[in-house]
Amino acid sequence: MKQIAVAIHSEYVPGLAEKARRFVEALARRCPDSVVLVGGYWGHMKDVVDAALAVGLKVVAFIPMEREEVRLPSGVIAVRTGCEYRCRSVFMIRSADAVVVLGGGVGTAIEAFMAYAMGKPLFVLVHTGTPTDKLKEAYPEYFDTRNAVRVVYLSDPEEVAARACAAEAGAIKGFG
Repeated sequence: MKQIAVAIHSEYVPGLAEKARRFVEALARRCPDSVVLVGGYWGHMKDVVDAALAVGLKVVAFIPMEREEVRLPSGVIAVRTGCEYRCRSVFMIRSADAVVVLGGGVGTAIEAFMAYAMGKPLFVLVHTGTPTDKLKEAYPEYFDTRNAVRVVYLSDPEEVAARACAAEAGAIKGFG
């Protein structure tokens, strides 16, 4: 069983819901026993959760204290972290075997940087129309000189799912 954190925009971006659905459906075909980890149930995170439940994947939502009132669908495991947005992301990324960035803003970028700092396999979908598309320009392979994790940039959601399923899990000790 592989736990895959999905970082995605908390607001709506044209075309991103379809890419999220394609990623989740491919994930279910390639890793049917995987667990999808998300940071909530709003924006495109809702699209990921709904798609995952529709194809029978398990979902764990790490809820920040600011959004504890959010109503989750039946079957979603809620972890009410008791801390704010960025803090809840630490729990989500630390729990992941691999991290997938499907496009987003600063919160999604922070989760990508956390994954890198923790040595998690990191896969970034590009051509999403979101600010995280710029990560590839700024950091073509690594986020810093430690070369902790080679960041894999892909333009096809199905390929992102395939690579995340095949990724070797395990954090690199001493980074952060």
